[in-house]
Amino acid sequence: MRLLFICSRNRLRSPTGEAVFSEVAGIETRSAGTARDADWQVTLDDIRWADVILAMEQKHANRIRADFRQAVAQKTIRVLGIPDDYKYMQDELVVLLRERVMPLVQRNE
Repeated sequence: MRLLFICSRNRLRSPTGEAVFSEVAGIETRSAGTARDADWQVTLDDIRWADVILAMEQKHANRIRADFRQAVAQKTIRVLGIPDDYKYMQDELVVLLRERVMPLVQRNE
């Protein structure tokens, strides 16, 4: 399963998701941001690569749908509801990601 984690600048939340789930057997991960100044801005290749797109907030899902309308038409996009209140690999962020993403991963096994 290929998971693409999306936040705004690809500096804190989505790279944490990528790191945490890259250690799970059977899962490949990438992360990207929707902002122009993102460390890695999401590309069409990222969208095509992903089985599931995991947006930290609704605004990220909305941006992905607007920018990649045709490419995401048949993609699963889930909004995790994780605000921009955490540092990279912060314990609370890791716990939230595991709580919200593991059920999606297990359902698709």
